[in-house]
Amino acid sequence: MLLWVGLGNPEPGMARNRHNIGFMALDVIASRHGFSPWRQRFKGLTAEGTVGGRKVLALKPMTYMNLSGESVQAAAAFFKLPADAIVAFHDELDLAAGKMRVKKGGGAAGHNGLRSMDRMLGTPDYWRVRLGIGHPGSKERVTGHVLGDFGKDDRDWLIALLDAVADAAPLLAEGQAPDFMSKVALLTQETK
Repeated sequence: MLLWVGLGNPEPGMARNRHNIGFMALDVIASRHGFSPWRQRFKGLTAEGTVGGRKVLALKPMTYMNLSGESVQAAAAFFKLPADAIVAFHDELDLAAGKMRVKKGGGAAGHNGLRSMDRMLGTPDYWRVRLGIGHPGSKERVTGHVLGDFGKDDRDWLIALLDAVADAAPLLAEGQAPDFMSKVALLTQETK
């Protein structure tokens, strides 16, 4: 089993925040791949499905971003999952809007959701799907940018990125991260 975690904040008023792109990605994946309805479990919302022949538990922690690790750790412990069976989908300031990268392990780079996961899991060696939201240009504007809603001019690239991630998800489930990245890049190029 794989545990795919979307990072975000549970407040309805934050649903369109850039910080919630992880939730958005899981919603599109779950819809596209016919996952079960969302239900409360592990201090979050979970849905189950199959992607690329692998059973996937999708998890959206309802603990707020800074405590995401509590929900992730509870699910990982219940299913006795190793770190490399976990994938975190999260916003990434250091990638241009609409770009995506995958990596295993690494630092939290100031991302409180990742920091919480590292602390609760006891390791940073899980997979990360880094969804680019762009940088606002100065450090003082980061919080407002991350907690701000996507605008109308973000709509086209955001939909293209989320659709591409969902379409290419079987490659990620099969452990083919480089092919997953290539397919997402190709699909997002086609929509420009």
